[in-house]
Amino acid sequence: MVHFVGAGCGAPDLITVRGAKLLSEADVIIYAGSLVNPALLAYAKEDCEIHDSAKMTLEQVIEVMKSAEAQGKTTVRLHTGDSSIYGAVREQFDKLIELGIEYDVCPGVSSMSGAAAALKAEYTLPEVSQTVIVTRMEGRTPVPEKEKLRLLASHGATMVLFLSVGLLDGVQRELMAGGYAPETPAAIVYKASWPDEKIFRCRLCDLKDTAEKNNVKKTALILVGHFLGDEYARSKLYDPAFTTEFREAEK
Repeated sequence: MVHFVGAGCGAPDLITVRGAKLLSEADVIIYAGSLVNPALLAYAKEDCEIHDSAKMTLEQVIEVMKSAEAQGKTTVRLHTGDSSIYGAVREQFDKLIELGIEYDVCPGVSSMSGAAAALKAEYTLPEVSQTVIVTRMEGRTPVPEKEKLRLLASHGATMVLFLSVGLLDGVQRELMAGGYAPETPAAIVYKASWPDEKIFRCRLCDLKDTAEKNNVKKTALILVGHFLGDEYARSKLYDPAFTTEFREAEK
């Protein structure tokens, strides 16, 4: 059996209870060493076989899983954050299906949740933004034609950019060309929830300079939108003048 486990956004105690239990029971752990906090390996039992997938190909990862399965061992594939976001898990699922190996998925706390927590921010503010666009800047790996950053920017929604801190010149250019004003609030959150977490607030037009000034080159999320501003409307959910299924409006 192979368990795909979301490691959470960094802090060892932000893994789920289920994820920690699966780690503690695993005979083999394959973890994304370039992104997952190695402190999470403290959950592993002493005789656990551990592999760093940052140094492996897909074929090598699958071979380790296949070998463990043949020996009746349990494998945990430990991915950063939540594996459903830029986790490259679908290709692993399909290989395991071909081999007849059972697997399941344990969700994790995404770094986008960790970043919002670090900023003490709410992505969806009434009359500001009710939509969150999760994407990345096109680099060596292309994006679908209709998902170019310039086109997504036309919505003016809250924007969360993964894998883009090294491409901020293009991020600024494309977002502003798509409709965001240069002074739109923005933030860079480096290693959300890790001991060395850093937060840098700025304007969209200053993203590149802010990253360069603070030597942020990877392991950071880019957040853009007026959810980082000061103006918003009060939620109807707790408005005394608003009737809900559970409460009558006050007269």
